[in-house]
Amino acid sequence: MRSHLVRIASFFFLPLCMVLAQVPEAASPKERVKQAKDLGKQGSQAIPELQKMLADRVTDVRIEAVKSIVEIGTQYSLDPLIQATKDNDPEVQIRATDGLVNFYLPGYVRTGLTASLKRIGSSIKGRFTDTNDAVIDPYIQVRPEVIAALGKLASGGSSMDARANAARAVGILRGKAAIPDLVQALRSKDTTLMYESLIAMQKIRDRSAADHITFLLRDPDDRVQIAALETTGILQNRSSLSDLRSALERARNKKVARAAITAIAMMPEEQNRKIFASYIQDKDDGLRGAAAEGYGRLRNASDLPILEKAFNEERKPSPRLSQAFALVLLGRTEMTEFSPLQYLVNTLNSSARQGEAKAFLVELSRDANIRATLESFLPRGTSEEKIQLAQVLSVSGDAKTLSALDALSKDADARVAQEALRAARALKSRLP
Repeated sequence: MRSHLVRIASFFFLPLCMVLAQVPEAASPKERVKQAKDLGKQGSQAIPELQKMLADRVTDVRIEAVKSIVEIGTQYSLDPLIQATKDNDPEVQIRATDGLVNFYLPGYVRTGLTASLKRIGSSIKGRFTDTNDAVIDPYIQVRPEVIAALGKLASGGSSMDARANAARAVGILRGKAAIPDLVQALRSKDTTLMYESLIAMQKIRDRSAADHITFLLRDPDDRVQIAALETTGILQNRSSLSDLRSALERARNKKVARAAITAIAMMPEEQNRKIFASYIQDKDDGLRGAAAEGYGRLRNASDLPILEKAFNEERKPSPRLSQAFALVLLGRTEMTEFSPLQYLVNTLNSSARQGEAKAFLVELSRDANIRATLESFLPRGTSEEKIQLAQVLSVSGDAKTLSALDALSKDADARVAQEALRAARALKSRLP
């Protein structure tokens, strides 16, 4: 038996041995770069040799080695990529970071910072994509060593770009254990790193981080301040309500004002009623929409006439979604042709407004009665409505929701069936 296993092992490693035998000892950096590139075509069996190349004194060799390891992309790539995050070259660190994310979110290297990297002499340049909504499914388990490596890189990488890229990776991988590193990164005074750290905190949603971002609610950079305002609302930091009100009063522009009132609206308190009243008819779409959301979360039935009037007279889709959301919170839960809840569901068919409607439905479906209404609607929805509602229920559903998703997994539309299975798996990972 033992000799049989030895023969199998010899057969498995023979191709690699032949390749290495054909490549003469690399005397020059150019030859070593070529060897690293060639090894990348050999699959996981080449990982040990490539890992040795991560210690090469020449940066180009290490870059090519990490590129090959990323391209191989199996579980055996993880340890070498973790090692590469400790390199002193920012390009190696960035490529290693994107490679780690790519293992858990296949295809990421085609859209991450790696995709735009250009080396000019000793410096590198890259551009962060404007869209930063990628996040792994909740049932995916990330190795703790990966999060630890990325957190350490976010708090102390060799360049600000490498640190910001690591912070973005922590958010995508929901790396809660790296929150202390993100908090440290907020003190960097680098706007990109601070922004990426805040967005990562939004994705992780660990409320323990909330108290550490209050000082950024007055940040002079709009992008950072707005992200801090949004994060404060998402993390429900009620101790910062007075700071949010102050930010609204002193807002430099409409974008800051919108972020401030939206965050205030996420934490219902009666003393905020005056704020909502002053903005419910504002000329700015975002401000009057946020005011409606605030009214809805106060859950006071006496506000129903105000919101019904606003909903019926509104002509802009975004604030009308907010008004519909508020009306459902105040009891308008029927599913009829022109009802607020039906309007939210119908908007799931709009690529432009789908995200807004889905976020409202996630919050609304935490109510068992509303969730039951949506579950019963599933069989008669459009394919897009079914797909989006499956995602909604994966976040806000309970054990009873699994039967609705199981039925949806048998849908004639393959896309719907696949999304239902994925939603059920995500929901099961959340249930006790």
